[in-house]
Amino acid sequence: MYTALFTLWGRSGLDVVAEGQMLRVRKKIVWHPVVLGAFLGLLPVLGWPQQKYTRTDREIAEGMLQNISADIHNHYYDTKLHGVDWDARVQEAKRNIDAATSLISAMSAIEALLNSLNDSHTFLLPPPITHVHDYGFQMEMIGDRCYVIRVRSDSDAEKKGLKPGDEILAVNDNPVSRKTFWRIVYIFDVLRPQLGLRLTLSDEASRQRQLEVMASFRLSTVPLDFLQQGVNQRRRDWDDAHHLIRARYFEKGDGLLVVKIPEFIYSKSEADGIIGKMRAHTGVVLDLRGNTGGSVDTLDRLLGGMFENDVKVCDRVGRDSTKSISTTGQHNSAFTGKLVVLVDSGSASASELFARVVQLEKRGVVVGDRSSGKVMAARIYPHEVSVNTRVYYGVSVSEADLVMADGKSLEHVGVEPDIVILPTPRDLASKRDPVMAKAAELVGVQLSPEQAGPILPYEESERLDIAH
Repeated sequence: MYTALFTLWGRSGLDVVAEGQMLRVRKKIVWHPVVLGAFLGLLPVLGWPQQKYTRTDREIAEGMLQNISADIHNHYYDTKLHGVDWDARVQEAKRNIDAATSLISAMSAIEALLNSLNDSHTFLLPPPITHVHDYGFQMEMIGDRCYVIRVRSDSDAEKKGLKPGDEILAVNDNPVSRKTFWRIVYIFDVLRPQLGLRLTLSDEASRQRQLEVMASFRLSTVPLDFLQQGVNQRRRDWDDAHHLIRARYFEKGDGLLVVKIPEFIYSKSEADGIIGKMRAHTGVVLDLRGNTGGSVDTLDRLLGGMFENDVKVCDRVGRDSTKSISTTGQHNSAFTGKLVVLVDSGSASASELFARVVQLEKRGVVVGDRSSGKVMAARIYPHEVSVNTRVYYGVSVSEADLVMADGKSLEHVGVEPDIVILPTPRDLASKRDPVMAKAAELVGVQLSPEQAGPILPYEESERLDIAH
């Protein structure tokens, strides 16, 4: 199912895995569909001149609403929908679709409906747009504050003075907090890309200022499918994506191996290769900062490689049954040395499960910032609606809550590190990494924050998402 959806729907940044389960939050949604010729130009980027909201647009949105509402009724894990009056909400969404002024605002009504469930893994995967945007910076929640962590060279953001370490108080006048962060990212990175963003900033002296940063735009790879280049382009997309999610290493003698895992999307042989490399060292720092999850199979293989015997991961609580999920220990092939796991506010879903099991089993030490608290099992339901043309879209639906061995769910809670270390604005500006330095110390190797900062430098992709 994963391979089929990858081919049909493209690299969405949302991973359908074993038995259709998905353990990854919404992020980095960039569509590259196979058949979308009739759709090109249907959805302009918000901020660009908007096409008139036509009767066809309204019928498309109504068709989407009907299909998505049925998916929630038929598949959502909580049959009581957390007490939400779903039918009333659907009628409200229909009224908002009727009153919409564009197809994008109509889809916003559908997303607002899904957002009423307050569920990290239930959301709209909108149809593709014809341009890819890049705001030129990335931000991250550190503790309860939002900071700029990265600025692209030669971007409008850099030219206007935005720097790592700047605190972001609001985006387009929307206050940024732990509660609102991912919603803001989804709206401005996925659902409603903007020509630019108005940032409300604060410096170390608590002086506020506003900065308008303009996005850069380029034509997406979708149109290349219709210039007889589609197969080659998709191959390049896959090669680029695979390069960015590969495991990366830093070694210091036999005493320290740092393993950076951006996503849990590896084959069995790739996962076993990571564990084999770990076994050659007495201490390992597994860096899961910014890891938004991935494949259940990869999670099982890598987590099992930390234990000699089978270990319970969680209970999968669905609408009809509860199933105990365990990871398979790798016996004599397991890594048994010192283990430190790094997490931050960008660590989500499968990476949170990994860190929490390590905590509960007292297998290692978790260091960093509280994780995002977005842990559910979900399935993507792809759809198309035909009204004079075909429009492809999808919806992610949570089909199970995941309850840990201590009887608690991580959803909206996250993993609280054993040792909390939060980089300061000066650390961000100077590219120091006090979290990595502490982790190295815990396995018996001395690294200063200045030495730790550049050991695994950030690899800039073609596009910066506003959240790392």
